[in-house]
Amino acid sequence: MEITQSLPQTRTALETKASINADFDLFLKMLTTQMKNQDPQDPMDSADFAVQLATFSGVEQQTKTNQLLTSLQGQIGMMGLSQMADWVGREARSTAPVWVDGQPVTLSPAPAQGASRAVLAVYNAQGQLVSRQDVPVSSAPIEWAPTDAAGNPLPQGQYTFKLESYQGEEKIDTKPVESYATVVEIRSGAFGTMVVMEGGAEIAASAVTALRG
Repeated sequence: MEITQSLPQTRTALETKASINADFDLFLKMLTTQMKNQDPQDPMDSADFAVQLATFSGVEQQTKTNQLLTSLQGQIGMMGLSQMADWVGREARSTAPVWVDGQPVTLSPAPAQGASRAVLAVYNAQGQLVSRQDVPVSSAPIEWAPTDAAGNPLPQGQYTFKLESYQGEEKIDTKPVESYATVVEIRSGAFGTMVVMEGGAEIAASAVTALRG
């Protein structure tokens, strides 16, 4: 699959750069006009001229600094993409929605401390509960078969998982369950490096907790 890079600048950064450049051009025009139209019998005071030149230099420096920061931002973004190129095609573990197409999905449950029972709850892309089943009270990975409560195959689509932890009959915790999904794209944008999973789910690279394959 393809690794792409979005424009590294945010809209705010672009607007700021345009504003600085516009101010710089306006300042230059005003200073040139002032020098052309000054009274030959009463020319601009040298001290005033020095102050304006200093201001001119400051505006120019600000523009160059802004352009340099923009360039560095782009280079850092490319560095991140290059380092993460081998993620594409591998399976990443996260709490992002996973694409289900009939094949088992590897889940990594994390029951609450002291739990005596754990229940896996499965939700479809519309947030509807489609399955609940008891699972071992363990953090060991499990292979979940994509079926509903009656054992019927679930339709193709995106699903999310939650683990309900119980002490006796009392529910003491509910948390998202991490699952493995194939990485199809690495994308750099305004909010950092993003990982795109099979089925279109997109998460920050920092949300990935493990890789395999």
